Amino acid sequence: MPCLQSMGNLLCCVKVDQSTVAITEQFGKYQNVLQPGCHCLPSFLGFKLAGHLSLRVQQLDVRCETKTKDNVFVNVVASIQYRALADKANDAFYRLTNTKGQIQAYVFDVIRASVPKLNIDDVFEQKNEIARAVEDELEKAMSAYGYEIVQTLIVDIEPDEHVKRGLNEINAAARMRLAANEKAEAEKILQIKRAEGEAESKYLSGLGIARQRQAIVDGLRDSVLGFSVNVPGTSAKDVMDMVLLTQYFDTMKEIGASSKSSAIFLPHGPGAVRDVASQIRDGLLQASTER
Repeated sequence: MPCLQSMGNLLCCVKVDQSTVAITEQFGKYQNVLQPGCHCLPSFLGFKLAGHLSLRVQQLDVRCETKTKDNVFVNVVASIQYRALADKANDAFYRLTNTKGQIQAYVFDVIRASVPKLNIDDVFEQKNEIARAVEDELEKAMSAYGYEIVQTLIVDIEPDEHVKRGLNEINAAARMRLAANEKAEAEKILQIKRAEGEAESKYLSGLGIARQRQAIVDGLRDSVLGFSVNVPGTSAKDVMDMVLLTQYFDTMKEIGASSKSSAIFLPHGPGAVRDVASQIRDGLLQASTER
């Protein structure tokens, strides 16, 4: 503190920085609060500078270990932002010797009274309520000492390492179970859709075969009628036998021309051909009659 020597150190010049106040005493008794700027103290009248008090916002991080309702030990980290009030600077300067220790004691008291009422999951969900309870208690207690609580935050909740690993495993198992259920549901939907597709395909295939057979019967009927009209003296049976034999030999030709065909043994005598024609004709006529 620079002092100006005048008339035997009778005056002392005091500089007070911004966001700071100075506390003065006269013969050991509180006298005044000096605002930022330059001030002269008449030391010959017993005035002296007792000290400075910062009005800036300060932060204190408090780590508190406690136990939850379900017997899980956790470390709760609270961040307290506070500052001294200019109009109560004398209380903030004289009434507390250890401001941080006082705040820490109140934080311990509130956290250890609130967390044991909650399960570990509820502690994470209700951390804002815990912070609000700490702030309300600090505000009531510290205002009497000239301090304002600006903000209180629960910045971290750290369970025991084994508990944390167990919680992660429970969460992973639940997610795997959910994924398995979703996968099974997806496979079920795929099987249902595949079965529906196969049923629709078979239905459409049956319609196609029925229409194909209907077209063959209609074509044969038209051929028989046309041939009977154009060739006098032929009966419908003669025309049918000729058409069936023609189709029979066309089929044999296609089988022989196919590169993937294997050996097929069929009766090839004239009597056998007549028997084949009779069987084909009877089958087609029976199908036409049932239709």
